[in-house]
Amino acid sequence: MALFPQSALQPGVRKREVFGWAMYDFANSGYTTVVITAVFAAYFVGGIAQGAPWGAFAWTLALSISYGLVMVTMPAIGAWADLHAAKKRVLILATAGCVVGTAALAFTPRVDGFSGVIVAMALVIFSNTFYSYGESLTGAFLPELATADGMGKVSGWGWGFGYIGGMLALGLCLAYVLWAQSRGLPAAHFVPVTMLITAGLYGVAACVTFVLLPERAVPQARAEESGAWQQLRSTFRAARKYRDFMWLLACTVSYQGGVAVAITLAAIYAEQVIGFVPNETMVLIFVLNIAAALGAFVFGYWQDRIGHRRSLAGTLLAWIAVCVIAAAVTTKGGFWWAASIAGLAMGSSQSAGRAMTGVLAPPGQLAEFFGLWTFATRLASIIGPLSYGLITWVTGGNQRIAILATAVLFVLGLLMLLPIDMRRGREAALRA
Repeated sequence: MALFPQSALQPGVRKREVFGWAMYDFANSGYTTVVITAVFAAYFVGGIAQGAPWGAFAWTLALSISYGLVMVTMPAIGAWADLHAAKKRVLILATAGCVVGTAALAFTPRVDGFSGVIVAMALVIFSNTFYSYGESLTGAFLPELATADGMGKVSGWGWGFGYIGGMLALGLCLAYVLWAQSRGLPAAHFVPVTMLITAGLYGVAACVTFVLLPERAVPQARAEESGAWQQLRSTFRAARKYRDFMWLLACTVSYQGGVAVAITLAAIYAEQVIGFVPNETMVLIFVLNIAAALGAFVFGYWQDRIGHRRSLAGTLLAWIAVCVIAAAVTTKGGFWWAASIAGLAMGSSQSAGRAMTGVLAPPGQLAEFFGLWTFATRLASIIGPLSYGLITWVTGGNQRIAILATAVLFVLGLLMLLPIDMRRGREAALRA
Protein backbone atom coordinates (compact mmCIF):
# COMPACT_ATOMS: atom_id res chain seq x y z
CA MET A 1 0.00 0.00 0.00
CA ALA A 2 1.29 3.45 -0.87
CA LEU A 3 2.23 5.66 2.05
CA PHE A 4 -0.05 8.38 0.65
CA PRO A 5 -2.77 6.38 -1.17
CA GLN A 6 -4.96 8.13 -3.72
CA SER A 7 -7.87 6.06 -2.38
CA ALA A 8 -7.90 8.26 0.75
CA LEU A 9 -8.81 11.29 -1.39
CA GLN A 10 -12.08 12.42 -2.90
CA PRO A 11 -12.49 11.89 -6.67
CA GLY A 12 -10.68 14.56 -8.64
CA VAL A 13 -8.50 15.71 -5.73
CA ARG A 14 -4.82 15.84 -6.60
CA LYS A 15 -2.07 15.19 -4.10
CA ARG A 16 -0.62 18.65 -4.74
CA GLU A 17 -3.86 20.09 -3.30
CA VAL A 18 -3.40 18.00 -0.16
CA PHE A 19 0.19 19.18 0.07
CA GLY A 20 -1.01 22.77 -0.21
CA TRP A 21 -3.57 22.16 2.52
CA ALA A 22 -0.99 20.48 4.79
CA MET A 23 1.35 23.44 4.28
CA TYR A 24 -1.03 25.57 6.29
CA ASP A 25 -0.56 23.26 9.27
CA PHE A 26 3.17 23.61 8.58
CA ALA A 27 2.83 27.41 8.51
CA ASN A 28 0.73 28.06 11.61
CA SER A 29 2.36 25.51 13.93
CA GLY A 30 5.25 27.87 14.53
CA TYR A 31 2.85 30.27 16.22
CA THR A 32 1.64 27.77 18.81
CA THR A 33 5.09 26.27 19.30
CA VAL A 34 7.08 29.50 19.72
CA VAL A 35 4.53 32.05 20.94
CA ILE A 36 2.02 30.02 22.97
CA THR A 37 4.22 27.17 24.22
CA ALA A 38 7.98 27.57 24.24
CA VAL A 39 9.15 31.19 24.17
CA PHE A 40 6.72 34.02 24.66
CA ALA A 41 4.60 32.29 27.33
CA ALA A 42 7.56 31.87 29.67
CA TYR A 43 8.92 35.34 28.81
CA PHE A 44 5.54 36.92 29.56
CA VAL A 45 5.38 35.36 33.04
CA GLY A 46 9.05 35.70 33.96
CA GLY A 47 10.01 38.85 32.04
CA ILE A 48 7.06 41.10 31.31
CA ALA A 49 5.16 40.19 34.51
CA GLN A 50 8.47 39.99 36.44
CA GLY A 51 7.58 36.62 37.96
CA ALA A 52 4.58 38.00 39.87
CA PRO A 53 2.20 35.41 41.41
CA TRP A 54 -0.55 36.61 39.07
CA GLY A 55 1.64 36.22 35.98
CA ALA A 56 0.36 32.78 34.93
CA PHE A 57 -3.21 33.93 35.53
CA ALA A 58 -2.70 37.04 33.37
CA TRP A 59 -1.31 34.89 30.57
CA THR A 60 -4.21 32.45 30.69
CA LEU A 61 -6.66 35.38 30.94
CA ALA A 62 -5.33 36.88 27.70
CA LEU A 63 -5.70 33.56 25.93
CA SER A 64 -9.16 33.07 27.40
CA ILE A 65 -10.35 36.46 26.13
CA SER A 66 -9.16 35.60 22.62
CA TYR A 67 -10.89 32.23 22.78
CA GLY A 68 -14.08 33.90 23.98
CA LEU A 69 -13.99 36.21 20.98
CA VAL A 70 -13.52 33.26 18.66
CA MET A 71 -16.36 31.33 20.28
CA VAL A 72 -18.95 34.02 19.58
CA THR A 73 -17.75 34.86 16.08
CA MET A 74 -16.29 31.78 14.37
CA PRO A 75 -19.54 29.81 13.83
CA ALA A 76 -21.06 32.88 12.15
CA ILE A 77 -17.91 33.45 10.08
CA GLY A 78 -17.97 29.78 9.07
CA ALA A 79 -21.64 29.95 8.06
CA TRP A 80 -20.96 33.08 5.99
CA ALA A 81 -17.98 31.39 4.31
CA ASP A 82 -20.14 28.38 3.41
CA LEU A 83 -22.91 30.53 1.94
CA HIS A 84 -20.51 32.61 -0.16
CA ALA A 85 -17.87 29.93 -0.91
CA ALA A 86 -15.33 32.21 0.74
CA LYS A 87 -13.29 29.90 3.00
CA LYS A 88 -10.08 30.69 1.18
CA ARG A 89 -10.65 34.46 1.14
CA VAL A 90 -11.34 34.55 4.88
CA LEU A 91 -8.34 32.26 5.51
CA ILE A 92 -6.06 34.76 3.78
CA LEU A 93 -7.38 37.61 5.96
CA ALA A 94 -7.02 35.51 9.13
CA THR A 95 -3.44 34.66 8.22
CA ALA A 96 -2.56 38.30 7.64
CA GLY A 97 -4.01 39.24 11.03
CA CYS A 98 -2.01 36.61 12.91
CA VAL A 99 1.24 37.38 11.09
CA VAL A 100 0.95 41.11 11.82
CA GLY A 101 0.00 40.48 15.46
CA THR A 102 2.91 38.08 15.97
CA ALA A 103 5.40 40.51 14.47
CA ALA A 104 4.05 43.27 16.74
CA LEU A 105 4.90 41.14 19.81
CA ALA A 106 8.53 41.96 19.03
CA PHE A 107 7.97 45.47 20.38
CA THR A 108 6.53 44.48 23.79
CA PRO A 109 9.87 44.56 25.71
CA ARG A 110 10.10 48.28 24.90
CA VAL A 111 7.04 49.05 27.06
CA ASP A 112 7.83 49.08 30.77
CA GLY A 113 5.76 48.29 33.85
CA PHE A 114 2.08 47.44 33.94
CA SER A 115 1.58 49.13 30.56
CA GLY A 116 3.85 46.48 29.09
CA VAL A 117 1.65 43.75 30.53
CA ILE A 118 -1.47 45.33 29.02
CA VAL A 119 0.14 45.80 25.59
CA ALA A 120 1.45 42.24 25.55
CA MET A 121 -1.94 40.84 26.56
CA ALA A 122 -3.69 42.90 23.86
CA LEU A 123 -1.34 41.64 21.14
CA VAL A 124 -1.67 38.04 22.31
CA ILE A 125 -5.45 38.41 22.19
CA PHE A 126 -5.27 39.89 18.68
CA SER A 127 -2.83 37.38 17.19
CA ASN A 128 -4.36 34.31 18.85
CA THR A 129 -7.86 35.26 17.69
CA PHE A 130 -6.76 35.37 14.06
CA TYR A 131 -4.71 32.20 14.50
CA SER A 132 -7.85 30.42 15.71
CA TYR A 133 -9.85 31.65 12.72
CA GLY A 134 -7.21 30.21 10.41
CA GLU A 135 -7.10 26.87 12.19
CA SER A 136 -10.87 26.47 11.90
CA LEU A 137 -11.05 27.46 8.25
CA THR A 138 -8.24 25.18 7.14
CA GLY A 139 -9.98 22.29 8.93
CA ALA A 140 -13.13 22.96 6.90
CA PHE A 141 -11.24 22.02 3.71
CA LEU A 142 -10.51 18.49 5.03
CA PRO A 143 -13.82 16.79 4.03
CA GLU A 144 -13.50 18.27 0.53
CA LEU A 145 -10.14 16.54 0.16
CA ALA A 146 -10.50 13.22 2.01
CA THR A 147 -13.01 10.38 1.91
CA ALA A 148 -14.75 9.32 5.11
CA ASP A 149 -12.52 6.23 5.29
CA GLY A 150 -9.38 8.30 4.68
CA MET A 151 -10.16 11.20 7.00
CA GLY A 152 -7.83 9.99 9.74
CA LYS A 153 -4.90 9.52 7.36
CA VAL A 154 -5.23 12.90 5.68
CA SER A 155 -5.77 14.72 8.97
CA GLY A 156 -2.70 12.92 10.33
CA TRP A 157 -0.66 13.98 7.32
CA GLY A 158 -1.55 17.59 8.03
CA TRP A 159 -0.89 17.47 11.75
CA GLY A 160 2.37 15.54 11.25
CA PHE A 161 3.59 18.03 8.65
CA GLY A 162 2.44 20.81 10.93
CA TYR A 163 4.71 19.68 13.73
CA ILE A 164 7.62 19.67 11.29
CA GLY A 165 6.84 23.34 10.67
CA GLY A 166 6.73 23.93 14.40
CA MET A 167 10.12 22.27 14.78
CA LEU A 168 11.59 24.37 11.97
CA ALA A 169 10.35 27.58 13.56
CA LEU A 170 11.56 26.54 17.00
CA GLY A 171 14.88 25.31 15.62
CA LEU A 172 15.57 28.64 13.94
CA CYS A 173 14.60 30.47 17.13
CA LEU A 174 16.70 28.16 19.30
CA ALA A 175 19.75 28.73 17.10
CA TYR A 176 19.37 32.47 17.47
CA VAL A 177 18.73 32.26 21.24
CA LEU A 178 21.88 30.18 21.78
CA TRP A 179 23.89 32.65 19.68
CA ALA A 180 22.48 35.60 21.63
CA GLN A 181 23.08 33.96 25.01
CA SER A 182 26.69 33.16 24.06
CA ARG A 183 27.18 36.90 23.68
CA GLY A 184 25.49 37.72 26.96
CA LEU A 185 22.38 39.26 25.40
CA PRO A 186 19.25 39.26 27.60
CA ALA A 187 15.84 37.77 26.84
CA ALA A 188 14.51 41.25 26.10
CA HIS A 189 16.82 41.21 23.08
CA PHE A 190 16.39 37.71 21.67
CA VAL A 191 12.68 37.13 22.35
CA PRO A 192 11.60 39.91 19.92
CA VAL A 193 13.74 38.37 17.18
CA THR A 194 12.05 35.00 17.66
CA MET A 195 8.68 36.69 17.17
CA LEU A 196 9.84 38.14 13.83
CA ILE A 197 11.22 34.76 12.73
CA THR A 198 7.91 33.08 13.58
CA ALA A 199 5.80 35.70 11.80
CA GLY A 200 7.97 35.58 8.68
CA LEU A 201 7.90 31.78 8.41
CA TYR A 202 4.14 31.73 8.93
CA GLY A 203 3.51 34.27 6.17
CA VAL A 204 5.86 32.70 3.61
CA ALA A 205 4.73 29.10 4.14
CA ALA A 206 1.03 30.01 4.04
CA CYS A 207 1.49 31.43 0.55
CA VAL A 208 2.04 27.87 -0.69
CA THR A 209 -1.42 27.01 0.60
CA PHE A 210 -3.00 29.98 -1.12
CA VAL A 211 -1.41 28.96 -4.45
CA LEU A 212 -2.12 25.19 -4.39
CA LEU A 213 -5.39 24.81 -2.45
CA PRO A 214 -8.51 25.62 -4.51
CA GLU A 215 -11.89 26.73 -3.18
CA ARG A 216 -14.08 23.79 -4.27
CA ALA A 217 -17.30 25.08 -2.72
CA VAL A 218 -19.84 27.08 -4.71
CA PRO A 219 -21.97 29.98 -3.40
CA GLN A 220 -25.33 28.90 -1.98
CA ALA A 221 -28.68 30.49 -2.71
CA ARG A 222 -29.73 30.82 0.97
CA ALA A 223 -27.37 33.72 1.67
CA GLU A 224 -29.33 35.47 4.41
CA GLU A 225 -27.23 37.80 6.50
CA SER A 226 -27.54 37.88 10.29
CA GLY A 227 -25.64 39.03 13.32
CA ALA A 228 -23.07 36.84 15.03
CA TRP A 229 -25.25 35.98 18.05
CA GLN A 230 -28.34 35.23 15.96
CA GLN A 231 -26.31 33.06 13.60
CA LEU A 232 -24.72 31.28 16.54
CA ARG A 233 -28.14 30.42 18.00
CA SER A 234 -29.50 29.21 14.66
CA THR A 235 -26.38 27.11 14.07
CA PHE A 236 -26.77 25.38 17.41
CA ARG A 237 -30.47 24.76 16.76
CA ALA A 238 -29.61 23.07 13.46
CA ALA A 239 -26.76 21.08 15.00
CA ARG A 240 -29.04 19.52 17.62
CA LYS A 241 -30.31 17.19 14.90
CA TYR A 242 -26.86 15.62 14.92
CA ARG A 243 -26.61 14.13 18.41
CA ASP A 244 -23.35 12.28 17.78
CA PHE A 245 -21.73 15.50 16.63
CA MET A 246 -23.05 17.27 19.72
CA TRP A 247 -21.58 14.55 21.96
CA LEU A 248 -18.29 15.02 20.11
CA LEU A 249 -18.41 18.73 20.92
CA ALA A 250 -18.96 17.95 24.62
CA CYS A 251 -16.10 15.45 24.55
CA THR A 252 -13.90 18.02 22.81
CA VAL A 253 -14.59 20.66 25.45
CA SER A 254 -13.39 18.21 28.10
CA TYR A 255 -10.27 16.66 26.66
CA GLN A 256 -9.09 19.69 24.67
CA GLY A 257 -9.15 21.64 27.93
CA GLY A 258 -6.40 19.35 29.14
CA VAL A 259 -4.50 19.53 25.85
CA ALA A 260 -4.68 23.33 26.04
CA VAL A 261 -3.00 23.20 29.46
CA ALA A 262 -0.09 21.26 27.94
CA ILE A 263 0.22 23.66 24.99
CA THR A 264 -0.01 26.93 26.91
CA LEU A 265 1.68 26.05 30.21
CA ALA A 266 4.28 23.36 29.48
CA ALA A 267 7.15 25.84 29.31
CA ILE A 268 6.01 27.64 32.45
CA TYR A 269 5.72 24.36 34.38
CA ALA A 270 9.10 23.13 33.14
CA GLU A 271 10.91 26.31 34.17
CA GLN A 272 9.13 27.23 37.40
CA VAL A 273 8.49 23.76 38.88
CA ILE A 274 11.12 21.42 37.41
CA GLY A 275 13.92 23.99 37.03
CA PHE A 276 14.53 24.09 33.28
CA VAL A 277 16.34 27.11 31.85
CA PRO A 278 15.08 28.75 28.61
CA ASN A 279 17.35 26.91 26.17
CA GLU A 280 16.55 23.56 27.88
CA THR A 281 12.85 24.37 27.58
CA MET A 282 13.19 25.02 23.88
CA VAL A 283 14.99 21.71 23.38
CA LEU A 284 12.24 20.00 25.38
CA ILE A 285 9.51 21.51 23.19
CA PHE A 286 11.51 20.65 20.07
CA VAL A 287 11.66 16.97 21.05
CA LEU A 288 7.99 17.08 22.07
CA ASN A 289 7.18 18.25 18.53
CA ILE A 290 9.12 15.33 17.04
CA ALA A 291 7.05 12.92 19.13
CA ALA A 292 3.84 14.77 18.21
CA ALA A 293 4.64 14.61 14.49
CA LEU A 294 5.23 10.85 14.68
CA GLY A 295 2.11 10.38 16.78
CA ALA A 296 -0.11 12.34 14.41
CA PHE A 297 1.20 10.68 11.25
CA VAL A 298 1.17 7.06 12.45
CA PHE A 299 -2.04 7.49 14.43
CA GLY A 300 -3.98 8.57 11.33
CA TYR A 301 -3.53 5.13 9.76
CA TRP A 302 -4.36 3.42 13.05
CA GLN A 303 -7.46 5.55 13.46
CA ASP A 304 -8.88 4.61 10.06
CA ARG A 305 -8.15 0.93 10.79
CA ILE A 306 -9.57 0.44 14.31
CA GLY A 307 -12.11 3.26 14.47
CA HIS A 308 -12.21 6.89 15.55
CA ARG A 309 -13.74 6.49 18.99
CA ARG A 310 -11.49 3.67 20.14
CA SER A 311 -8.39 5.49 18.89
CA LEU A 312 -9.25 8.72 20.67
CA ALA A 313 -9.93 6.80 23.90
CA GLY A 314 -6.39 5.41 23.77
CA THR A 315 -4.88 8.88 23.51
CA LEU A 316 -6.94 10.13 26.48
CA LEU A 317 -5.62 7.30 28.65
CA ALA A 318 -2.10 8.39 27.68
CA TRP A 319 -2.92 11.98 28.68
CA ILE A 320 -4.09 10.84 32.12
CA ALA A 321 -0.73 9.10 32.59
CA VAL A 322 1.07 12.31 31.57
CA CYS A 323 -0.72 14.36 34.24
CA VAL A 324 0.05 11.85 36.98
CA ILE A 325 3.72 11.53 36.03
CA ALA A 326 4.23 15.29 35.65
CA ALA A 327 2.70 15.94 39.07
CA ALA A 328 4.85 13.29 40.74
CA VAL A 329 8.34 13.74 39.26
CA THR A 330 10.92 16.08 40.75
CA THR A 331 13.81 15.69 38.29
CA LYS A 332 14.36 16.86 34.74
CA GLY A 333 14.86 13.26 33.62
CA GLY A 334 11.51 12.26 35.08
CA PHE A 335 9.77 15.16 33.41
CA TRP A 336 11.23 14.11 30.07
CA TRP A 337 9.20 10.89 30.34
CA ALA A 338 5.99 12.85 30.81
CA ALA A 339 6.87 15.18 27.92
CA SER A 340 7.60 12.28 25.55
CA ILE A 341 4.25 10.64 26.22
CA ALA A 342 2.54 14.03 25.95
CA GLY A 343 4.09 14.59 22.52
CA LEU A 344 2.76 11.31 21.15
CA ALA A 345 -0.67 11.90 22.68
CA MET A 346 -0.86 15.55 21.58
CA GLY A 347 -0.45 14.95 17.86
CA SER A 348 -2.77 11.96 17.78
CA SER A 349 -5.57 13.41 19.93
CA GLN A 350 -5.72 16.68 17.98
CA SER A 351 -5.68 14.90 14.64
CA ALA A 352 -8.41 12.52 15.81
CA GLY A 353 -10.75 15.33 16.83
CA ARG A 354 -10.41 17.09 13.48
CA ALA A 355 -10.96 13.85 11.54
CA MET A 356 -14.05 12.96 13.58
CA THR A 357 -15.48 16.42 12.92
CA GLY A 358 -14.88 15.95 9.21
CA VAL A 359 -16.77 12.64 9.23
CA LEU A 360 -19.76 14.05 11.14
CA ALA A 361 -20.05 17.44 9.35
CA PRO A 362 -22.73 17.80 6.60
CA PRO A 363 -21.01 18.36 3.22
CA GLY A 364 -22.86 21.64 2.62
CA GLN A 365 -22.03 23.13 6.02
CA LEU A 366 -18.35 22.32 6.48
CA ALA A 367 -17.06 25.73 7.59
CA GLU A 368 -20.12 26.17 9.83
CA PHE A 369 -19.64 22.84 11.62
CA PHE A 370 -15.90 23.32 11.88
CA GLY A 371 -16.81 26.69 13.37
CA LEU A 372 -18.74 24.80 16.03
CA TRP A 373 -15.76 22.52 16.56
CA THR A 374 -13.63 25.64 17.00
CA PHE A 375 -16.24 26.94 19.46
CA ALA A 376 -15.72 23.76 21.50
CA THR A 377 -11.92 23.82 21.31
CA ARG A 378 -11.78 27.47 22.33
CA LEU A 379 -14.19 26.94 25.20
CA ALA A 380 -11.87 24.13 26.25
CA SER A 381 -8.92 26.48 25.94
CA ILE A 382 -10.63 28.81 28.40
CA ILE A 383 -11.68 26.13 30.89
CA GLY A 384 -8.38 24.25 30.95
CA PRO A 385 -5.67 26.94 31.27
CA LEU A 386 -7.84 29.34 33.27
CA SER A 387 -8.73 26.65 35.82
CA TYR A 388 -5.03 25.73 35.96
CA GLY A 389 -4.11 29.35 36.61
CA LEU A 390 -6.80 29.74 39.27
CA ILE A 391 -5.81 26.54 41.06
CA THR A 392 -2.17 27.64 40.99
CA TRP A 393 -3.12 31.05 42.40
CA VAL A 394 -5.43 29.70 45.12
CA THR A 395 -2.90 27.09 46.26
CA GLY A 396 -0.14 29.69 46.59
CA GLY A 397 1.68 28.72 43.40
CA ASN A 398 1.38 24.92 43.67
CA GLN A 399 1.36 23.89 40.03
CA ARG A 400 1.65 20.20 40.88
CA ILE A 401 -1.89 20.22 42.26
CA ALA A 402 -3.03 22.10 39.16
CA ILE A 403 -1.52 19.59 36.71
CA LEU A 404 -2.95 16.66 38.64
CA ALA A 405 -6.40 18.27 38.57
CA THR A 406 -6.08 18.50 34.78
CA ALA A 407 -6.40 14.70 34.60
CA VAL A 408 -10.08 15.10 35.51
CA LEU A 409 -10.70 16.77 32.14
CA PHE A 410 -9.39 13.73 30.29
CA VAL A 411 -11.49 11.38 32.41
CA LEU A 412 -14.60 13.40 31.53
CA GLY A 413 -13.62 13.24 27.88
CA LEU A 414 -13.49 9.44 28.05
CA LEU A 415 -16.97 9.31 29.56
CA MET A 416 -18.39 11.56 26.85
CA LEU A 417 -16.97 9.35 24.12
CA LEU A 418 -19.26 6.50 25.16
CA PRO A 419 -22.53 7.71 23.52
CA ILE A 420 -20.91 8.51 20.14
CA ASP A 421 -21.84 6.25 17.21
CA MET A 422 -19.74 7.31 14.21
CA ARG A 423 -21.79 5.34 11.65
CA ARG A 424 -25.06 6.84 12.84
CA GLY A 425 -23.49 10.30 12.89
CA ARG A 426 -22.16 9.95 9.35
CA GLU A 427 -25.57 8.89 8.07
CA ALA A 428 -27.16 11.92 9.72
CA ALA A 429 -24.59 14.21 8.08
CA LEU A 430 -25.23 12.79 4.61
CA ARG A 431 -29.00 13.21 5.03
CA ALA A 432 -28.63 16.97 5.62
